[in-house]
Amino acid sequence: MQPEQIKALVEAQVPDSEVEVGVDGSHINLVVVSPAFRDMSTVKKQQLVYSALSESIAEGTIHAVHMKTLTPEEWQQQQ
Repeated sequence: MQPEQIKALVEAQVPDSEVEVGVDGSHINLVVVSPAFRDMSTVKKQQLVYSALSESIAEGTIHAVHMKTLTPEEWQQQQ
């Protein structure tokens, strides 16, 4: 699966998101920044992102996902 495809899937699922995708075979590294993550637990943020990728994970196209899910404020603090 191409990074652009993964980016499009996540951006379609997570409102107003900016997504960075790194691909290493079937392993995906994501950084997802969205104001939609405000007031969400870490688990809820991850569930939202995983819901965009669930079909690809079930098919085995994506084997593992490592993600950072941040609000725009959290992202700025890390820069």
